[in-house]
Amino acid sequence: MAHNILVFSEERSFLYIAMEEQLKGLGYNVINVGTNVNEINAVKEDITALLMYTDEDMIKKQQALVFMRDKAVEEDMPVFAIGDVNELAEIRNLVPKQLLKKEFQRPIDVKEVVASLDEYIKNNGKHTKKKILVVDDSGVMLRNVKGWLEDYYQVSLANSGTMAIKYLSTNRPDLVLLDYEMPVINGKQVLEMIRSESEFSSIPVMFLTSKNDKETITQVLGLKPEGYILKSTKPEQIIQMINEFFQKQKTI
Repeated sequence: MAHNILVFSEERSFLYIAMEEQLKGLGYNVINVGTNVNEINAVKEDITALLMYTDEDMIKKQQALVFMRDKAVEEDMPVFAIGDVNELAEIRNLVPKQLLKKEFQRPIDVKEVVASLDEYIKNNGKHTKKKILVVDDSGVMLRNVKGWLEDYYQVSLANSGTMAIKYLSTNRPDLVLLDYEMPVINGKQVLEMIRSESEFSSIPVMFLTSKNDKETITQVLGLKPEGYILKSTKPEQIIQMINEFFQKQKTI
């Protein structure tokens, strides 16, 4: 399966063209987007890595930068950055530390950039990891769960039921970890929506929640989730339960 590298750039220099040709020569699909938000949003492919090839003009376009950053966070894209000292500092402040894998200061060595991307993808290619969508309105909880699971799984985050449904309209995770208590659309309603839509009704859902009263458990178990995990459970036990779920799936 070919990997897709998303390049956020308006660069069309000799060095850029040489880099793109070398990546394609290694079998990668290179998808280039500029600073148009609609163009970024139109990318529906599963992205293996994001390369931010910036210049002074691009750094000034904060709306596009933030939108690109949010897409990277939502889809758990590893980020590689090219720029001068100031541009790289801006990217460092914008992109979460855990996503920013390597920086390259201009003028770049094309072979070094291509080799770094190729080595990272070969060792950490997302196609080898199961995809988990974590849905919770608590940013702290989202970060915690991502930290527990990201060494083992490709983890995407949604901070509301609405964002979860939007994500599922264009992506298919192998498991959804779903909070119960959320404003506007709660976990029960999200699971009902998932079960009612034929294109993703079969996606497995586990509740990861602090709600452990009998009434709540009875209500959600009727929707047949794959499991019900309390947030008070130790992280290593949560990892074990998820591992066991995927192991069980292999035997079905």
